[in-house]
Amino acid sequence: MLYMIRHGQTARNKDMLLQGRSDLPLNETGIRQAREAGRRLRESGIRIDEIWSSPLQRAMQTAEILREELQGMSPDREIPILTDERLLEIDYGAYEGLGFGSLPPEMLTFFEDFVHNPAPEGMESLQAVVARAGDFIESIRERAGEKNILLSFHAIIMKGVLEYLTPDSGGSYWYGFLGNCEVYAAETGNGHIDVPARLFAGVSDGIAERMEEIFSY
Repeated sequence: MLYMIRHGQTARNKDMLLQGRSDLPLNETGIRQAREAGRRLRESGIRIDEIWSSPLQRAMQTAEILREELQGMSPDREIPILTDERLLEIDYGAYEGLGFGSLPPEMLTFFEDFVHNPAPEGMESLQAVVARAGDFIESIRERAGEKNILLSFHAIIMKGVLEYLTPDSGGSYWYGFLGNCEVYAAETGNGHIDVPARLFAGVSDGIAERMEEIFSY
């Protein structure tokens, strides 16, 4: 099985600021969210063999908290946490740190139609995100058929993985909101990875509703 989780809340998440590659820790709410997600996975009887994380500290903290909660399911060995830069969040370039409610016109245009409007110059394109997401998935495809693997990372790269594993999505994941500590799971076996399905809903703290008001989704 392949499991995927978005990290817990940070201060920038709470303030609705573009976070991207900025390396910020979880806030108290995010720590609590990660611990609750770990408990839910443990209570569901899910045994994780290894965790892959983005190197950014919010994803690493989430991975470490999940390991603490899930270690009891694997008493014979410590669950390893591995990192890969292909799991980094999208690079917003000069737009990092801007608020969703005060984006310049070119970013508003991009956010209003991700599929048809290209990313502004200076930030990573969604096509590039899907490409590196796919490259990572291919690198673990065989081992995902033999182990239960958990990915701890970020909203946009997580959407990139979901897009890669759902060829007929038509870009629909870009428009959906992934709450903090939202979990998806996909059956794996014989080199095949099924289309992922949401296992646990994430926490939006009203952010999803405010984004809908800003971008009219």
